[in-house]
Amino acid sequence: MRNEGIGSWPARRARKTPHRTAFQHEGATTSYAELHTRTTQLARALRKSGVRRGDRIAYLGPNHPAFLETFFAAGVLGAVFVPLNTRLAVPELEHQLDDSGAATLIHAPAHAEAAERLTGLAPALRTRVEVGPRYQELIASAVPDPLDEAVTGDDVSIIMYTSGTTGRPKGAMLTHANLTWNAVNVLVDTDLTADTTALVTAPLFHTAGLNMLTLPTLLKGGTCVLVESFDPEATLGLIERHAVTAMFGVPTMYEQMARQPRWDVTDLSTLAVLMCGGAPVPAPLIAAYAERGLAFQQGYGMTETSPGVLYLDAEHAVSKAGSAGVPHFFTDVRVVRPDLTDAEVGEAGEVLVDGPNVMSGYWGLPRESAAAFADGWLRTGDAARRDTDGYITVADRLKDMIISGGENIYPAEVESALLAHPDVEECAVIGVPDEKWGEVPRAVIVAREGTAPDLDDVLASLAGRLAKYKIPKSAVLADELPRTASGKLLKPALRRRYGAS
Repeated sequence: MRNEGIGSWPARRARKTPHRTAFQHEGATTSYAELHTRTTQLARALRKSGVRRGDRIAYLGPNHPAFLETFFAAGVLGAVFVPLNTRLAVPELEHQLDDSGAATLIHAPAHAEAAERLTGLAPALRTRVEVGPRYQELIASAVPDPLDEAVTGDDVSIIMYTSGTTGRPKGAMLTHANLTWNAVNVLVDTDLTADTTALVTAPLFHTAGLNMLTLPTLLKGGTCVLVESFDPEATLGLIERHAVTAMFGVPTMYEQMARQPRWDVTDLSTLAVLMCGGAPVPAPLIAAYAERGLAFQQGYGMTETSPGVLYLDAEHAVSKAGSAGVPHFFTDVRVVRPDLTDAEVGEAGEVLVDGPNVMSGYWGLPRESAAAFADGWLRTGDAARRDTDGYITVADRLKDMIISGGENIYPAEVESALLAHPDVEECAVIGVPDEKWGEVPRAVIVAREGTAPDLDDVLASLAGRLAKYKIPKSAVLADELPRTASGKLLKPALRRRYGAS
């Protein structure tokens, strides 16, 4: 087998555990043998339609077996998979199709109208297949004879677009080796096993849902329960029904689950791996899950690192709360000053990353790719501090740092303190202009349901817990905070709406 990449996984897994279940979706199951057969047939059908090595194949739709079949089929062909965010508007999707030069688009029925418009807008797009009868016919029409395309670990497997919190999204080129080493890191640092049943509610078109949970589970031979969208009440029922042992979510998802009426009576005893990313887990949420005997495994990562960088295991979830943990097993991390010398313990600096999970660059952007690295280390643009035990606490995006009267204020630190207030559901801190200090922090607060917080009292609660200069000088109430599909705050949108002096 000359294929050393992701596309060979179904064949390799099928020869070891052909009858085990790879995934479940809406009551239907797919064994590893069936996944191998369907992936091979789809690859042959796509080749017949003109797809060749290096061509880009885009997918638009929610979590579904067809997403993973297309992903693996692209790997069989040596083609490049381009997952599209279902929450994007047509012009945003058009940019990603144009930028990647995708010639093939496979899409869910719910996105047929967008796909039809895109067919006329994206000049390179020549083949469009809707998941349903035509997709099934495409697979059935092809023979399941193996293909033996030579694919190496250095070949690009996927172009995954950054969430685009600033500017236009860039396509991170993740190689087959990047994805494989990230999966190995996850398997070393977590308790995912061949008996794992992973609940995949986070979208597969984002890096965490695909690379931190789904691919490691499939590599190990476990089962993925694919759910098209997150619903907190339904999620609790799925955990019971499938005896789920692992899941990934962002803090807001776990918060919504804990607020459901059936939270206290749901059987959560099978949950062993509770991954959380996107933002630090607030202390009250850690406590709420600890009462149910559950400990979060927090992490820090980014699309460009496939995405795992730091991981905080369950054993240290409380003792190192607020920290993002230590580097994954095969990943190295530095915290550096602006001159790239290593910062001292407790000193804030930029996080740099090196390892086999770090991207090869941005698609079609050689200048931006070169600028993303310093002496071979990926520059994250995130500020962090390392403690005496080597645990790293990510302070904030360097560009989100507020400089007030010469003092550096990291919004994430202030946000964490605000979330301890019982009336605060969500919050974000931004800088606003100030004649005396240059800029000062302002809190944007979403009130917990059923409360009407006095904003002056909320800010007063920070006295003695934060340095005076870090305490926001003003606060405003918001119905909700703008976020990306992966749960990240859109700070530019917040600044535009609430950032006036």
